[in-house]
Amino acid sequence: MSNRITLDELKSYLWNSAVLLRTHIDAGTYKQYIFPLLFFKRICDVYDEESAKVLAENDGNVEALEWPESHSFVIPKGAHWNDVRVVSENVGLEIKNAFLAIENANPQKLTGVFGDAAWTNKKRLSDRLLKDLVEHFSGKTLSLANCPEDELGQGYEYLIKKFADDAGHTAQEFYTNRTVVHLMTEMLKPQPGESIYDPTCGTAGMLISAIAYLKKTGQEWRNVKIYGQEFVQLTSAISKMNLFLHGIEDFHIANDDTLKNPCFIERGELKTFNLVLANPPYSIKNWDREAFSHDKWGRNFLGTPPQGRADYAFFQHILKSMDPKTGRCAILFPHGVLFRDEENEMRKNLVKADLVECVIGLGPNLFFNSPMEACIIICRSKKSAEHRGKVLFINAKEEVTRKNAESYLEDKHIQKIANAYAEYKDIDNFARVVTNKEIESNNCSLNISLYAQICSTTECVIEKTVEQLSTEWSYKSNTLNKHITALEKALKAGD
Repeated sequence: MSNRITLDELKSYLWNSAVLLRTHIDAGTYKQYIFPLLFFKRICDVYDEESAKVLAENDGNVEALEWPESHSFVIPKGAHWNDVRVVSENVGLEIKNAFLAIENANPQKLTGVFGDAAWTNKKRLSDRLLKDLVEHFSGKTLSLANCPEDELGQGYEYLIKKFADDAGHTAQEFYTNRTVVHLMTEMLKPQPGESIYDPTCGTAGMLISAIAYLKKTGQEWRNVKIYGQEFVQLTSAISKMNLFLHGIEDFHIANDDTLKNPCFIERGELKTFNLVLANPPYSIKNWDREAFSHDKWGRNFLGTPPQGRADYAFFQHILKSMDPKTGRCAILFPHGVLFRDEENEMRKNLVKADLVECVIGLGPNLFFNSPMEACIIICRSKKSAEHRGKVLFINAKEEVTRKNAESYLEDKHIQKIANAYAEYKDIDNFARVVTNKEIESNNCSLNISLYAQICSTTECVIEKTVEQLSTEWSYKSNTLNKHITALEKALKAGD
């Protein structure tokens, strides 16, 4: 019998599981325990739901329960939620053993999905506390009838956001502002049958957003091929759970360093994809620059980034991962990649390659716990004829709403930006199509304020960060010094 759970009830139910852990463990580690237990409860309840349906359809024939087609997952004997629930001692060990049994019984689908939390550490989680958690989750039946995939997925995303809020400084590694993600998918418009890739996928929010776009527009989404890679083992496990809980089962998530060991290789080369969405880690310093300078996959075709900033290493990985004909990408970056002097030669090569189609400047505070402004860079392997040799700059820094100490994009903001990209034309005080020749005349700076300014009736309002101003001053000063040196040489030659 169905006992449909409302979204508000689900959110409260999920968050109260984390409340049980408060004062016992750090907020940053909630996700290590809550997410696996939630997923464990879900697949067991769905398993029971499927069992009831099979028995009803086969006149109570219990042998039908053993048929492979009867279940989405295999739950081995002794590894069901109910088996764990009756245990009162060494609860953590019982949970761990159940997880291992389920992963081993479902190697193609669930390997590594439960993560590697320290379930047997009683100093961190006592038997009593684990029993309380198990009993809390036992309070509701998470069957498909009670909690459809889309709704459970929304609840899961809510929990990710709440953990980000509670954990503070640890949040950015696994949470990207979802309204920005929706904008990126709205602009790239995923299509049925395409392959979609995120090389730094976190909890798979961008991949799920692409599927959500197809569902929202009434298009087929089950034939989309999903790929992601994530360096942090726990986060990659969370991404698998997130995809499953959203009803997506056909995906490939790898756990490794994307720059050091890209996992998707095809015929001796990087696998390419129709669509790439990414929010790479910003300006990481601890990476193997020397290896990248001789990259066997050819990902240094624009040049080798400085040791202190790996942004253009991720950028080039993404560009090399785009299908040569249909490939397109949307990347969330800090503004610095548009104008920093140490990346100027790579930027020149980027402009020369004519891969950049659009640059969008976003408003402040759209990054978790950071006032930093971000930009979205859209590239295509093959631009349409009317877009070749051009870049659309959109200055959308005013398109943001701040409420209850949180900044986000409203639907009207997303549609305004997406429509400007689709129309690809000049819009007063908002967007401008710029030729590559003009960009080259500005030393290949992609600084949005050089091309698309927000103007009042009397003057243009040009707001720049200290880094932008410093970089521009340095460039102009160097240019002036070069002219002075050339002039001095010419005067001496004249003597």
